[in-house]
Amino acid sequence: MENFWTSNKTINGLRHFVLVNKTREKGNITFLMVSVLDSEINLKTTYEELINSGNWHKGWINLPKLESITEEYVNYKSSNNREGIDEIYINEDSLFNIS
Repeated sequence: MENFWTSNKTINGLRHFVLVNKTREKGNITFLMVSVLDSEINLKTTYEELINSGNWHKGWINLPKLESITEEYVNYKSSNNREGIDEIYINEDSLFNIS
């Protein structure tokens, strides 16, 4: 599975993400994605959403700065309405597990 992804639309103002964990929840495969630039911006997504929705591109697309870091990011960082996962745990088989 590709570990580097570009969202076709911004997520809290950012578009480049890494897949850090793959888990099974209620029989479904779930992926934990974390922004390359800010670990506070993270999300869980399903296999179907990641692979078949058309919302993600495998690998990182080279984008102009204004398309990869938008004003939405500045607004997100200055707001108190931050959503996401508070703590990120890396599975032992994750590419990002360095212990």
